Amino acid sequence: MENDAQHETPVSWQQDFANLTKIRLNTFVLATSFFGYFLASREYGWNWMTFIHTLIGTASAAFGSAALNQLMEIDQDARMKRTADRPLPSKRLDVVAAFLIGTGLSAFGLVHLSVTVGPTSCILAALTLISYVFIYTPMKRWHSSNTLVGAIPGAIPPLIGWAATGAPLTAPAWFLFTLMIFWQLPHFVAINWLCREEYESAGYKMWSNGDLSGKRSARIAAFFSLCLTVVTLWPAIAEKMHLFGAIALIIPSIYMCYKSWKFMSDPTRETARSLFLFTLLYLLISFTLICLFWR
Repeated sequence: MENDAQHETPVSWQQDFANLTKIRLNTFVLATSFFGYFLASREYGWNWMTFIHTLIGTASAAFGSAALNQLMEIDQDARMKRTADRPLPSKRLDVVAAFLIGTGLSAFGLVHLSVTVGPTSCILAALTLISYVFIYTPMKRWHSSNTLVGAIPGAIPPLIGWAATGAPLTAPAWFLFTLMIFWQLPHFVAINWLCREEYESAGYKMWSNGDLSGKRSARIAAFFSLCLTVVTLWPAIAEKMHLFGAIALIIPSIYMCYKSWKFMSDPTRETARSLFLFTLLYLLISFTLICLFWR
């Protein structure tokens, strides 16, 4: 009988590089950076070269931080089925090579932003890297509030794009930051509860740990969904969106509250997954509405 390993499809170095740098996940970082740039450019103007340099620098810094993150979590990734085949825990990639890739990409991204875009975008990207790699990543192993901390680097990319236009970080920019904070929390609560056994086995401290019933996780998701709804009132109050768009922006947030309430009243994998999937759709809907109706 042939060994099963002979039937496994070999992993290319391109696939390993994509996994190490989390290219698919980091397309989200680029999308939100674009979103910030697009909105600010309405008042401060669009410059194609600045925009392209913003994406290059932001992407490089994000890819580098992803590699450094995995370098710090090799043992934990090896204990979880969904991450055990990453290039570092599977030993397809040497740690020295991963370190050089991570530091090289990070340094290039920050320098590139500083030279071609401006110091504010560079500083924001550096804060993203520092908070993600050196605060959030180790914090996952010792306190469940890491999810709150982890939402910060996930919310900074729109500010990077915003600042790249030369626009000051005024209230509208911080609205985007706050929207991203409160969007991420129900999103990650749902993921954490769905994958709670793996997170616990890896030694991560999550809100979902020990929450077999799902009720605690559902209450947390419902609370942050309500916070998100309150945040989406700001464009209407500040008259930063046309009335129809401002009202329309509130509706998906209310629906997320409904999805969280369904999860809370019937905490099952189906209701948690339904909440998680809607959070992905929510971001697309809200970004589209803001782009269409922003003043």
